[in-house]
Amino acid sequence: MARRQKNPKERFSYLRELVTEFQDSNSIEAKEQVLANLANFAYDPENYIHIKELNIVDLFLDNLEDKNENLIEFAIGGICNLSLDKNFKQLIYKRGGIRKVISCLSSEKEETVLSAITALMYLVSPESKQDITTSPVIDCMLRYQDSDNKRLSNLATVFLQDYCTEGQIQNAKFLSSTYSNTHSSDSGT
Repeated sequence: MARRQKNPKERFSYLRELVTEFQDSNSIEAKEQVLANLANFAYDPENYIHIKELNIVDLFLDNLEDKNENLIEFAIGGICNLSLDKNFKQLIYKRGGIRKVISCLSSEKEETVLSAITALMYLVSPESKQDITTSPVIDCMLRYQDSDNKRLSNLATVFLQDYCTEGQIQNAKFLSSTYSNTHSSDSGT
């Protein structure tokens, strides 16, 4: 028999304690542990009502701009876990989350980049598509597509095939080559 989580009131109390611990703690390690736990709780739709009530989406979004790469990794993991839900998708979009998720594409941590690509795919909607399938993002995906890292390469390929038109891809390639040519001729002067 499957073991069920605590009842809804206990879940809410526990999540509230985690949020309070995150906000009150001065320990980076404690903050990392708490944010990792919150990201894991974001995977379960039974927690969504509590996550919304406790503004945990804002906590994740705020930490996407932190200097600590571990906090960013856990925050983007939480965003990724919530992004399939239409209500959270809209909330993330309205709170400026697309730009913050896109900034995670330049992380040196593989898991952060993978979660960012996945979150962007989940966040695509008629409203957000033009903000996600921009030439710089497509150029980034083209570079990841050529990566020796199969996880990055495969995910970038899915992004390009499923969310971008051939015209967008060609435009991104053109802009990238124009930018490269301009900068290489500038450095020779």
